[in-house]
Amino acid sequence: MRALQQTSLNGPQDMRLITDAPVPSPGPSDVLIRVTAAGVNFVDISQARGMFAGGPQPPYLAGIEGAGEVTAVGAGVTGLEPGAHVIGVGMSGGAFAEYMVLPAAGAVPVPAGWTDEQSLGLVVNWPTALAALKPLGRIAAGQTVLIHAAAGGTGQAAVKMAKHYGATVIATASPAKHEVVQALGADHVIDSRGADIAAEVLGLTGGAGVDLVLESVGGATLEASLAATKRVTGRVVVYGLAGGEAAISNWELVYKHQVQLIGLNVGTLIQAAPQIFGEVMGELFGLVADGVLRPSRPTTYELAEGSKVLAELEARATVGKLALLPAGETVSGASDRGPRAEALQH
Repeated sequence: MRALQQTSLNGPQDMRLITDAPVPSPGPSDVLIRVTAAGVNFVDISQARGMFAGGPQPPYLAGIEGAGEVTAVGAGVTGLEPGAHVIGVGMSGGAFAEYMVLPAAGAVPVPAGWTDEQSLGLVVNWPTALAALKPLGRIAAGQTVLIHAAAGGTGQAAVKMAKHYGATVIATASPAKHEVVQALGADHVIDSRGADIAAEVLGLTGGAGVDLVLESVGGATLEASLAATKRVTGRVVVYGLAGGEAAISNWELVYKHQVQLIGLNVGTLIQAAPQIFGEVMGELFGLVADGVLRPSRPTTYELAEGSKVLAELEARATVGKLALLPAGETVSGASDRGPRAEALQH
């Protein structure tokens, strides 16, 4: 089968298209799917750079998020039959391929009336955003949340959900993406690469700071996030490090940034706190049923373009959810429509 193989830990530039990868076989508790659409995520970049704890070692088939048709089920699997369409995550990779094995317990049915492609984000981006906002971030009506990388797949979902829960949203994005974020309902949008994000946020909140920060950037942005958070009661949920690693000391937590700092990895949430994850998914499907979250329309690319797409995501040059189509269906690349059109499709 065709697949993208990561050949080093030096980054996505060393991802190669191969045509002779063996079709995997499902284990007793797995399902095999014919991948029709694979989601592109920052996790894929972290794995390609060896930054993901316990990540696969090269050479490996890349990609963690896949949607498609079940073609075979393991001997111990009940409730799923060949022909069903599901979306799921395999943290060891394999989604950037024509076939992928998924744990049956985590294979979520594609909602009725949705295409496989439209379901991308349902098990990665959207649960991450919701977990950061609700069980971990404890957002409530009338509070203010700062959402970084608001034009990305997780950021867009977070903006829509935060507004639904009655929060005031301050979002960050590069200037070219501001219109996208405004169309999602953000109350304020500031330049993610501005000189002093913390000062702008404090100015918008009358010096008080925000109740919650969704921090996915890292690097120097983490310091700005901490400085922009309310003392004592403010929460910072860290779920990404697109801009690089950052450090905070115990001295800073005691004498400089007296905030509640929370780490989130959705894979660990699933394994270590399945009850909480179940509650998140239950609420998530409620938001889908209520029309708060609607089928997405990711920007799609042919499988062979995977290395380029990951490089653009790493450079933060993309908007919204990105997908690779292993079967080579019609491509609707970023040049086909502007950022505002992309936002309005979500």
